[in-house]
Amino acid sequence: MGSWDVFIQQLLNGLTIGMIYALIALGYTIVYGVLQLINFAHGEIFMAGAYIGLAAAAAWILVSGTALTGGIALAGVLLFAMLGAAALGSLTERFAYRPLRQAPRLAPLITAIGVSFVLQNVVMLLCGPVDKRYPEILAARQYSFGLVSMTHYQIIILIVSVTLMLGLHLFIKKTRTGKAMRAMADDTQAASLMGIPVDRTVNLAFVMGSAMAGAGGVLFGLYYHTVNFHDGYLAGLKAFTAAVLGGIGNIPGAMLGGLLLGVAEGLGAGYLSSEWKNVFAFLVLIAVLLFRPQGILGTRVVKKV
Repeated sequence: MGSWDVFIQQLLNGLTIGMIYALIALGYTIVYGVLQLINFAHGEIFMAGAYIGLAAAAAWILVSGTALTGGIALAGVLLFAMLGAAALGSLTERFAYRPLRQAPRLAPLITAIGVSFVLQNVVMLLCGPVDKRYPEILAARQYSFGLVSMTHYQIIILIVSVTLMLGLHLFIKKTRTGKAMRAMADDTQAASLMGIPVDRTVNLAFVMGSAMAGAGGVLFGLYYHTVNFHDGYLAGLKAFTAAVLGGIGNIPGAMLGGLLLGVAEGLGAGYLSSEWKNVFAFLVLIAVLLFRPQGILGTRVVKKV
């Protein structure tokens, strides 16, 4: 394989995982934009979404006695995982974060870390500590373009991720509820005085971000073929890095950050060492915080005194 083929192959691999990072990063950036809160439990909601999709597939096989295959089956698993993750995100906001809405800013942050550990250990107790194999919902196929290859799951991840991200972007920009979220991101108090239901809007932000993470969990399981209860920790940190890279609170920035982070990982693994690919993500985070702390598409905020 020539140097150009290696570059294209690693670029495709990086774009694939970058799309998953972008889906998770959207949850961080939506919640931060509305509530100014870093939801560090979001990575575990992504992990829970992967397990919910796995449970849906297992339940289908148990009830019907037939293998779960085909595009409709994949859409059903995705939908079930998104709904389950959305419900989990809604409950987390309602019972863990809403009571601390007026508390000092450090309290919700510590609570988010606590919720992360609780979700992680609940999944471990329910599903066990060992890796769980994800079902092959679609028959394995590989497409070759010269010396560059691409699996059908990579194509599906690209299509599903782009569709979900564009749909979310249009929802935020074009709908009445999306405008309410943007108004709250600008000034929560003024939005409340204008009649925007703050609690309902905040809860919806958690629901939408968690649904994106649930879809990302299923795509992650299909791509790597296994899931584990600790997958959400590292993936969540990388998605947070992607959100910061693009500009926390900026939806196009989260998409861009996820893609750039995935490409950096892919190229680093291809040209240097796959054992160091996790290091590249955090080197990117350090560089961004040092040289452009507001992110690529973020806006520097100057506090008035």
